[in-house]
Amino acid sequence: MQIISKIVIASHNAGKVREIGELLAPFGFDVVSAAQVDIDEPEETGLTFAENALLKARNSSEKSNLIALADDSGMAIPALGGAPGIYSARWAGENKDFSVAFSRIEKELKEKNIEDINTTRASFICSLCLYFPGGENHIFEGRIDGTLQFPPQGEKGFGYDPIFIPDGYDITFAQMDHDKKQLISHRARAFKKLVEFLESRK
Repeated sequence: MQIISKIVIASHNAGKVREIGELLAPFGFDVVSAAQVDIDEPEETGLTFAENALLKARNSSEKSNLIALADDSGMAIPALGGAPGIYSARWAGENKDFSVAFSRIEKELKEKNIEDINTTRASFICSLCLYFPGGENHIFEGRIDGTLQFPPQGEKGFGYDPIFIPDGYDITFAQMDHDKKQLISHRARAFKKLVEFLESRK
């Protein structure tokens, strides 16, 4: 059984690395990001969140010889055929300006003649891949469903948080207290499964 002590987070997204680091904090791991150890992010050629998480985790593990944890996540909107889905980050463009993605979503929904786009269903989906040197890997998935919100609301969070209201709430992720979001998000739900696995490896 391999003891897990140091983990490289296979991401250059500061917000994502911070959230993952906080979720791992109770385990006392030494956490570093791919950016901190000069590992470039690979091209995401997978067709699913799980495939892309595996690509990123394998890349970071092989280049660092450390255990790697990768997250691939995004928003899926059934009315847009599941888009932006695995292309969630790319819809924000090279500058990662998510207002560009918000405008595209709003435009495409209006083109479908949806009477009230704020009733449109959406989900956040997260796939985590824990990858060990040598090739052992495990995938953990989580999701949270809700509706879209236009215009965007809130200054907290990152990515698509300002346009997503989770079921059972009347505020967006970007209006929600950070600690509250950490308890209910798609990433938190995937992490719950990861934590159960880590506990089993102690």
